[in-house]
Amino acid sequence: MDYAATTPVDPRVLEAMLPYFTEKFGNSASIHSVGQEAEAVLEECRRKVAKLLGVKSSEIFFTSGGTESDNLALKGVAFANKSRGNHIITSQIEHHAVLHPAQWLEKRGFKVTYLPVDRHGLVSPESVEEAITDETILVSIMHANNEIGTIEPIEEIGKICRKHGVYFHTDAVQTVGKIPVPMKYVDLLSSSAHKIYGPKGVGIIFIREGVKIEPLIHGGGHERGMRSGTENIAGIVGYTKALELCMKEMKKETKKLVGFRERLIEEIGKIPDSWLNGHREKRLPGNVHFSFRYIEGESLVLLLDQNGIEASTGSACSSKSLKPSHVLTAIGLRPEEAHGSLRLTMGRFTTEEEVEKVIEVLPGVVERLRKISPLGKQHVL
Repeated sequence: MDYAATTPVDPRVLEAMLPYFTEKFGNSASIHSVGQEAEAVLEECRRKVAKLLGVKSSEIFFTSGGTESDNLALKGVAFANKSRGNHIITSQIEHHAVLHPAQWLEKRGFKVTYLPVDRHGLVSPESVEEAITDETILVSIMHANNEIGTIEPIEEIGKICRKHGVYFHTDAVQTVGKIPVPMKYVDLLSSSAHKIYGPKGVGIIFIREGVKIEPLIHGGGHERGMRSGTENIAGIVGYTKALELCMKEMKKETKKLVGFRERLIEEIGKIPDSWLNGHREKRLPGNVHFSFRYIEGESLVLLLDQNGIEASTGSACSSKSLKPSHVLTAIGLRPEEAHGSLRLTMGRFTTEEEVEKVIEVLPGVVERLRKISPLGKQHVL
């Protein structure tokens, strides 16, 4: 129940990757035949990924994953365009891979506007337009939130950015391969393999032709000078195969996951003093995010784990932090309410039996924690 944190590698993906660890181990920068074979595979993967996303192969660059791609988008655009302006717009609920680079840029003279969201976690396109100034060079709004699953109106936001001549980046780590991504008005996009049944440590950044951007990693000039470092051919093959399978099976998987999602929302909603976070309809197919009064989310996750159910509270990438989730406080939850949150995310290998187990186990775990919690009703004045 924690597919948003990471996914298992699909056996079909692993099968495609295996030869590139052993007999096809060439370095794509080598000029001999083994190296050129690796180069051919690399470019074939680039063409396939581009076709699947509906863009040009020259606009796809392979990276180590979503965090690197987000950093390259924000810092690369900022440094390359500082003569035009020094203003960046993002939202309060972005992944830390966007928020932390934005804060880093603020320390170096850039101005950043962090747009608020409504109680469902939606960014208003109107607020984006109102925030744009003559100094604005980039808007970065995620396609869907990794915690509460809300899907953002990136097509409308992208249109506004295009109208004003401002680059638009979207962190699509939670959506590429899971729901259709409207690419027409996107200038930069981040995606990661391990969210779509591929390996960890590989991803892409889409950079639209003509976007002015400065590389962050320098060395041997790999990825056409955009991202130096020997290409991870096995990982790139894995990302490509994973994306192919996701695109092919998207409709079938969406139908299954929406069914599971709705079943969980209906049953968990019967637990007293609980509520769903995120937009009721505009949400990822496999995302269910609830808050429960009078309990602490970490205890809930640990007890569920003892019952064989892996879930998360807050953001999985920083769940060891004692701070309340920035996403949940941004949608209006008080810190104690944010701490009582549970994220259940499902995927390709989730079964109906697993969903029913959550429905069977969760109410009892919540009740048990409330009985021993100092936050319980009996302690509230």
